[in-house]
Amino acid sequence: MVRFENVGMRYGMGPEVLRDISFELRPGSINFLTGPSGAGKSSLLKLIYMANRPSRGLITMFGSDISTLSRDEMPPVRRRIGVVFQEFRLLDHLSALDNVCLPLKITGAAEEEYHDDVRELLTWVGLGNRMNAVPPTLSGGEKQRVAIARAVVAQPDVLLADEPTGNVDPAMGMKLLRLFKELNRMGTTIMIATHDMSLVQETQEASHLHIEEGQISVVRQAGARAQ
Repeated sequence: MVRFENVGMRYGMGPEVLRDISFELRPGSINFLTGPSGAGKSSLLKLIYMANRPSRGLITMFGSDISTLSRDEMPPVRRRIGVVFQEFRLLDHLSALDNVCLPLKITGAAEEEYHDDVRELLTWVGLGNRMNAVPPTLSGGEKQRVAIARAVVAQPDVLLADEPTGNVDPAMGMKLLRLFKELNRMGTTIMIATHDMSLVQETQEASHLHIEEGQISVVRQAGARAQ
C-alpha cells in the first residue's frame, strides 16, 4: 500500500529532517508512529499524503512511484488518503455537518445518498447535538472529532491521523480508537502518529514504528489483517 525506501527529506537548503527512512504499510494493517516532539512524525505523514516531496529515495503509493505521477494523476491518488490534521483545518463558515459532508460533495455524490450516514457518524462521535454548530463555537475536543469524522466519512484506502486524541479525554480517546479499528476491519490501512502509549498498548495487532532524530525503527511488526 505504502513503501518507503531510503527516503530523505529536507526543508529548503536546511539539513535533512528525515534520513534513510525505510518501511512499508501493508494493505489492511494498522500502524502506530511514536517519537518525541520534533522527531519528524508530522514530516513523515506529509510525505505519505504528498504535501511534500522527498529529497531522495523512493516512495511507492498504491503500486506507483509518486515521483513519476503527473499533476493530473496526483489528485485521484490523494483522494484515496484521509488525513486528520493536528490543526483541524475546518472551514469556519460551514457547520460541523457540512464540514464532514465536504469530501463526499467533492466526489460528486448526491446529498440524499450520504446525509443520513454523516448524521449517524457525528452522533457516534458524540456530536449529535452540535451538527449545526460552526467551528468557532466548538471546543478543541469537538473540533477534533469533526476533523476525524471528515477524514473517515469517505472510507479512504489509507487513513493518516496526527495526534488524533490530543484534544479529547481518555474515554473519548478509546472510543475514537474503536472507530479507527472498525474502519480498519472494513479494509482501510491506518497510521496513527501519537504520544499516547495507551493507544499503542491497547492495539497489540498493530505495527509500532518509532522515529527519533529523523530516523525510524520498527518496534513491533504485526501482520496485516487477512483480506
